[in-house]
Amino acid sequence: LSGLDPAQPYFQDTPTEVRLDRSDADFVDVIHTDIAPTIPNLGFGISTAIGHIDFYPNGGREMPGCEKNPVSQIVDLDGIWEGTRDFVACNHLRSYKYYSDSILYPDGFLGYPCASYDLFQSGNCFPCPKEGCPNMGHYADKFKNKIKNDFQKLYLNTGEARDFPLWRYKVTVTLSGKSKVRGYVNVALYGSGGNTKQYQITKGTLQPDNTYTAYIDAEINVGELTKVKFLWNNNWINPTLPKLGAATITVEAGQNR
Repeated sequence: LSGLDPAQPYFQDTPTEVRLDRSDADFVDVIHTDIAPTIPNLGFGISTAIGHIDFYPNGGREMPGCEKNPVSQIVDLDGIWEGTRDFVACNHLRSYKYYSDSILYPDGFLGYPCASYDLFQSGNCFPCPKEGCPNMGHYADKFKNKIKNDFQKLYLNTGEARDFPLWRYKVTVTLSGKSKVRGYVNVALYGSGGNTKQYQITKGTLQPDNTYTAYIDAEINVGELTKVKFLWNNNWINPTLPKLGAATITVEAGQNR
């Protein structure tokens, strides 16, 4: 059984006979996309973990792309009816959109086991454990026999619009150069599965020999890594023409380390 943002009003904290529960099937997976309190946030989804595995994409509260202004949302690419529904219940309805996208991406929507979304965002729950990470949505049941804990909360990030899946990488850059400068460092990944856009690794004071780490959620699975593009910029003209390079760049993929 897959729960697509099961309802919160009248169901949260009720007995298991009343609401969806892990006892309802051999395997129950749940996608939570709208767990903010009903008052004042109009959250429609149940917040508690109620399945064998519970996914909280983007933390489960605010889905990327749902904060668009009402006019652009109602006059939507999918038509006025779809746009109006999205304006009223965008976060809630993301659950079925993620599910339908997951059918097309058997390797996408990896959920990382973690105590909280904040810890996931800061990289504390990266990479996947030895048994791997389950895929949110259609292929979640591939993980059925690997569950260790009674309740497993899983976190991941998604895109703002279709296609929704993102793939998480840890990028570590050690800088080389003669003197520190101010600016930013961007990195793009190239691989057998395609190329990503540029992602910012750090900004501010750039110190040669220092190491900087960022967790990026890329729009594609790059597959076998073939090349990394490194770019830095200081955003203003410096007459001393400082030079900065990368001594080393390490890329770690979440799904297979």
